Amino acid sequence: MIKRTTLIGWLVFLLLAACAPAVTASPATAKATPAPAGFLLYRDSTQPIDARIADLLGRMSLEEKLGQMTQAPNTGLTPGDITNYHLGSILSAGDGFPPVNTLPGWTAMVDGYQQEALAEPLGIPILYGIDAVHGVGLMRGATIFPHNVGLGATRDPDLVRRIGQATAEEMLAGGLTWDFAPVVAVPQDQRWGRTYEGYSEDTALVSELGSAYIQGLQSIPAEMTAATGQTIGVLATAKHYLGDGGTVFGSSRQNILGVPYLLDQGNMQADEQTVRSLYLPPYQAAVKAGAMSVMISFSSWNGTKMHAQRYLITTVLKGELGFQGFVISDFGGIAQIDPGDYYTSVVTAINAGIDVGMIGDSVGAFISALEQGVKSGDITQARIDDAVTRILRVKFLLGLFDHPLSNPQFQGTVRSAAHLDLARQAVRESLVLLKNDQEALPIGKNTPLVLVSGIGADNTGMQSGGWTNGWQGAPTNDVVGSTILGGIRSLVGDQTKVVYRSGGNFDDFPGKAPVGIAVVGEMPYAEGVGDKADLRLTPDDADRITYLRTKADKLIVVILSGRPVVITDEYQTADAWVAAWLPGSEGDAVAGVLFGDFPFTGKLPYTWPRSSGQLPINENNDAGLTGCSAPLFPVGYGLGQAGGTPIQWIDCPAS
Repeated sequence: MIKRTTLIGWLVFLLLAACAPAVTASPATAKATPAPAGFLLYRDSTQPIDARIADLLGRMSLEEKLGQMTQAPNTGLTPGDITNYHLGSILSAGDGFPPVNTLPGWTAMVDGYQQEALAEPLGIPILYGIDAVHGVGLMRGATIFPHNVGLGATRDPDLVRRIGQATAEEMLAGGLTWDFAPVVAVPQDQRWGRTYEGYSEDTALVSELGSAYIQGLQSIPAEMTAATGQTIGVLATAKHYLGDGGTVFGSSRQNILGVPYLLDQGNMQADEQTVRSLYLPPYQAAVKAGAMSVMISFSSWNGTKMHAQRYLITTVLKGELGFQGFVISDFGGIAQIDPGDYYTSVVTAINAGIDVGMIGDSVGAFISALEQGVKSGDITQARIDDAVTRILRVKFLLGLFDHPLSNPQFQGTVRSAAHLDLARQAVRESLVLLKNDQEALPIGKNTPLVLVSGIGADNTGMQSGGWTNGWQGAPTNDVVGSTILGGIRSLVGDQTKVVYRSGGNFDDFPGKAPVGIAVVGEMPYAEGVGDKADLRLTPDDADRITYLRTKADKLIVVILSGRPVVITDEYQTADAWVAAWLPGSEGDAVAGVLFGDFPFTGKLPYTWPRSSGQLPINENNDAGLTGCSAPLFPVGYGLGQAGGTPIQWIDCPAS
């Protein structure tokens, strides 16, 4: 290995670099400009990226290369781990907060890790990854946008692109450079607990919106002074490759938090033609949009774990699709290949084409297995160098060698007025009007009395869903933002009385109010914890709707959920039904549409089932279904300016 530059050498290099004339950046494939002896070519941003990669790769020991292929969770790190393991990246897993969950707390934590990495002789900066799947959900006080299910209802790629840009700005404020988003799954069974992370059951819509988000996230903000050769603002991750939305119900063997998974991490049973036509196109679009990171799914294809699928990862993704970035495992996913033989799991995964292992508590074991694999010949040096080349290319494209630390100029973007306006626009466009009898909507602002019930009416945690203030979400009113109830109160006239009872008991009000609003739906969940066989409303929600009907002339039901839920038994009880999905931190925007300041424009991104017994039902299997066998609403349905025609009600057996 080449001898490390001494401190004096570094000082000479910096002095000479400061005095050197500016050089126009060269294409990545151009011949490197000769550099004086003592220079570290990879540090010279005027050199072609391929030359910088080759120079740095030639200086790295095997241990340093293996460290670049290792990602560790921040929750298990101790001082010195980054240096000892030469770690290439760190992540905040589901609950990986800093000691103080504020923007300054995130900045201090991430910059601290980065400074430890930069103190190594080669000074290779780390990538810091986070699940910012609808804004920087783990950062208290960030702007939380609607989950992807709501964005799918907008069918607005420009809006999605701008949300990607806004998310990138708030990430950069905290020094966060890598987003484990977007999910470009095409969910086919709404019982899956990750349905809300998918834009739609429609492959073309997922491809369009996923690409828009990638472009927005990776575009370099206008305020940023980009490094020479930098082309990416924040790294996007298309996930989870491949077919995680198509697993068979009951095929999962995972159990987390004492909850047996039903679909998540299960088995996709499909022929290759189906895989290529239904699940692969969003990845083709993602690669075309510039994606440089792809995460592998926990799931299996016809019984073989996706982390072991060399054909799909190396032949199809890297070969046919021409993917030039790096492939990362999901958290601890490599170990699932062969639970009884970790070494075999690691060798199989790396040879399948995985470049970075997202490791749980076994960082040392992972690196040891990698090293053993190389020294035994089970993993070739060429495979290691290919993986590290891909990783380094992304770091250069991100400009990390020139700007490794958090950018103070973006701190003012967190919950900025512009971002909140964007979030409210997204909420308004995502609302889908399912029913509107008796002209129940819009509500008159001078209505004398409005009764509001349901926990969801005044609960920023419930309206934000999972991946907010923690992996499984926050089921309390603890997310910084505004509520639906707050929006109602801010819009009504001075003579209007708004009465809110979360439990919905209004017995002390004689007679009927002109309007009642019930906000019902799902409490937060994430991943397989949200797998559910029965998608009916809870008995409490059903009772709340039935009771409020007796106390209001017109009844409006707003549903907060990560997927369509079964409302058939309650449908006729209410005059109006609104699917609000998981709107995020700015719930007050829902009220603006209810009171007519803005029109309903959303369309269903998923087929709406008539009963849980119909599931899975979607546009790919409901052709020709009629009567009680048909869904309650087809994909694309929506009233208001969406232009839909109200359904014809059919009395069917109880759901």
